Amino acid sequence: MPIDTRKWFDRTQPQTLQIATFLLYFNAFFALLALFEERDYLGYLRERYGIGILLGLGVVAANVLGGFLMANERKLGYKLALVAAFAPFVLRFWAFNDFDISTWDKLTGNDTIGFIFEVALCALLLHPQSRNHQRIWFK
Repeated sequence: MPIDTRKWFDRTQPQTLQIATFLLYFNAFFALLALFEERDYLGYLRERYGIGILLGLGVVAANVLGGFLMANERKLGYKLALVAAFAPFVLRFWAFNDFDISTWDKLTGNDTIGFIFEVALCALLLHPQSRNHQRIWFK
């Protein structure tokens, strides 16, 4: 089945997936901004490693494509959304591994509000209602 390129949001999905789709687009925008900010983990990875710009663009793409494909009821979109949701924790831990800071600060990036949104996205995607809907209805 072809993908409808005009469909960026699906109101027929459960609220958990609707909010997750919105948060994916929201995170993509802020990840793109963070990619060019040296103080954030994506900017640090871009400056420190040659592959950092590709990782940052991959995070942005995973967020956008995950939300778009979920809105078009594709299982690949759900999987990309999961990757995008957990990527900040993994990349931040890797980026800040060289620094002598606590594990909590490595996971949160010392940004409480951003951390809350990241955890909320993970919880929304892993919620039983979201998992059951994607298992049954997504192609």
